[in-house]
Amino acid sequence: MSCSPGSILGLPAVIPSAAMRRVMEMVKRVAQTDASVLVTGESGVGKELVARALHEQSLRCNSPWVDLNCGALPEHLVESELFGFEKGAFSGATQTKQGLLELAHPGTLFLDEIGDLDSRLQVKLLRVLDGAPYYRLGGLKKISPNVRIVAATNRDLEKGIAGGKFRSDLFHRLSQVHIAVPPLRERPEDIPVLAEFFLREQNQNNVGIAPAALEELRNLPWPGNVRELRNVVIRASIMRSGNEIQVEDLPLGKQKTSPQSAPVAASLEEMERQMIFRALDQTSGHHERAAKVLGISRRTLTRKLKKYEAANALEAVAAG
Repeated sequence: MSCSPGSILGLPAVIPSAAMRRVMEMVKRVAQTDASVLVTGESGVGKELVARALHEQSLRCNSPWVDLNCGALPEHLVESELFGFEKGAFSGATQTKQGLLELAHPGTLFLDEIGDLDSRLQVKLLRVLDGAPYYRLGGLKKISPNVRIVAATNRDLEKGIAGGKFRSDLFHRLSQVHIAVPPLRERPEDIPVLAEFFLREQNQNNVGIAPAALEELRNLPWPGNVRELRNVVIRASIMRSGNEIQVEDLPLGKQKTSPQSAPVAASLEEMERQMIFRALDQTSGHHERAAKVLGISRRTLTRKLKKYEAANALEAVAAG
């Protein structure tokens, strides 16, 4: 039996558009199989959410969900994270560590930004997908976990194949089923429902969105897709002066009419940073609860906090 009905993590109302309903219909059909799935789409469209829905509706739903961002770590760390290592395998390996493939057994391993995976690791991953056992780094015992692989990317992997950066055999093995998530600008009917959901998610049940503000949201191009919409709505709910979010409360509305405004990407990064620290403050610094409030994995939260620490260190050096 599946653990969840035909929804994205229990959010059936957040898929009113025909485009997303087609995506979720495919998720329901594929979830009950063991096929490898490749989820593609622009940054911020909700690829991880679709991948989680695949897990939640699968026969593996009561087993672990483990995720790895292939572009967030150097090659050698990605290898040790995936395959694990034995004590003494390299300098600093003071104890044996299970790899994510083992930790995900018998559940789902989600490989985000698969297009960034190094060519040597592409070969090793292909062998695992073909059922070949492997060794931990420095290990002598073969390991054969039973894991369903779901991968995601915002890159055109077929162009990567043509350029020699991605293996065609791995592409075909990963994309036994290919799910393309449409950008938000192609499904504007989702925007009002998503905006209302993001307000409720932040316990803003007494806050509404004025019709003019909703129309403004529907008409924006949303280069950052659902992630950008979420950040904008949460920021507007904080900056509003009344019980309704107005057009002037929307930071992107101001940017659209002001040619001298800062780049959208920079403002979104700062908004995301503020949201993360606000969530940590609300949860008294508890990373697991803060990640749940933010709608991201704890691993993603940890990665972003490390990024902020590195940026602060560079600023301190520059100031000194």
